[in-house]
Amino acid sequence: MPKGVGILFTALVVIIAGVGGWLWYESGTSPFGKKPVAGIASSAGTRAGSATPTSVPSRGAGGMVASAFPRGVEPKDDFEAGELVVLDPPQNFAAAVRARGYNVVEVVSLNALSLSLYRLRVPPGVTVDASRRDLAAAFPGLTIDANHRYDAQQAPAPTPGNFKDNLPRAAIGWGPAKPTCGQGVVLGMIDAGVDLKHAALVGQSIEFKSFHKEDRQPGPNDHGTAVAGIMVGKSEWGGLLPGAALKAANMFERDETGNVVGNAVALLKAVNWMAEARVHVVNMSVAGADNKAVRVAVDKARRARLVIVAAAGNWGREDLPAYPAAYDDVVAVTAITQDKTIYQQASRGAYVDFAAPGVNIYTAVPNGGKLQSGTSFAAPYISVLMAIAIYGGGKSDPEVLTSTLQKGIIDLGAPGKDSTFGWGLISQQTGC
Repeated sequence: MPKGVGILFTALVVIIAGVGGWLWYESGTSPFGKKPVAGIASSAGTRAGSATPTSVPSRGAGGMVASAFPRGVEPKDDFEAGELVVLDPPQNFAAAVRARGYNVVEVVSLNALSLSLYRLRVPPGVTVDASRRDLAAAFPGLTIDANHRYDAQQAPAPTPGNFKDNLPRAAIGWGPAKPTCGQGVVLGMIDAGVDLKHAALVGQSIEFKSFHKEDRQPGPNDHGTAVAGIMVGKSEWGGLLPGAALKAANMFERDETGNVVGNAVALLKAVNWMAEARVHVVNMSVAGADNKAVRVAVDKARRARLVIVAAAGNWGREDLPAYPAAYDDVVAVTAITQDKTIYQQASRGAYVDFAAPGVNIYTAVPNGGKLQSGTSFAAPYISVLMAIAIYGGGKSDPEVLTSTLQKGIIDLGAPGKDSTFGWGLISQQTGC
């Protein structure tokens, strides 16, 4: 073959291979070696209810990723229009606030948390902030806040990869689990909807409840299916504890504009169910603002011996803690690559406790599987290890469990605990 023709042929091969690789990545593939399946982009776009920015975040000073939020506002200003959340109001509260022009939309008894929840609609023409101040002055000491919104902490994988090396257990260096691995453990998850007919989950021990508003449709099943698959998916899908039982709560819904959102009220109802179900650990791969009502509920959950593990957040900032991960009683998990470097969109802060794989993780999604990244996919590693410890007789106390996981930790940053990796990468295994 003449030299010029050979060079042209080589170039064509490289181009075709590159395009083919891109198409494979965009479509996803199955861990059973079947042909690639269609991706999971929803009618709402590629974000599909996650906290994925609508544009790729740019790097700011110091190499940090500039923050971007799904609805264009910071979490403290992102809440359900015209709604307030109130906990444990005094007697005759409903009549008193109605007289002030408020509408009591919903009253919920959160019995497992020993709380009563009121969802209010503020008077016409009055802002949420003004209404919050009004009620705070009228009822001093009452827990009142906006009905803040939360988002799942997922993003597209930055690069294609081999799914066999990126299944959840393989990503951390664990071998395939026995189907009975985790039997007796009861895991909890507050997340999005779950596709119970997915090949990774069909036949697994999963109980699902949705806490979306009655006048709204639940959100898509992409993120919840992915997290459930990581936690209790079948062995061939790399599930961490395929033999464990899972209580899965959906807190996401489509609002009147078509956005996929979770809110504080749904989160509170889900936490109450987790406490009722007496799960060993609840995984929350979501993030939002510091909501006063949620803060109280987390404290009550701790007293009810409920251990909560949460994603550290994908906001790419150190000046903006992500909640519930940043609460003292919650164990916060950040995401790292398989090269043990930090996920570039991960939030930083003194609240970060541990690091686990969360970049290019092959996850179950409706109609197949897909590589995804985010602190969402790192949190389940800590959740299952803490649940195993509790099931084995360990104390249901996040501080005690954190101390236990620190043994043999792989310190990735500055010596000791740091704001990027926390204590570091956990080295424990499931033992099955």
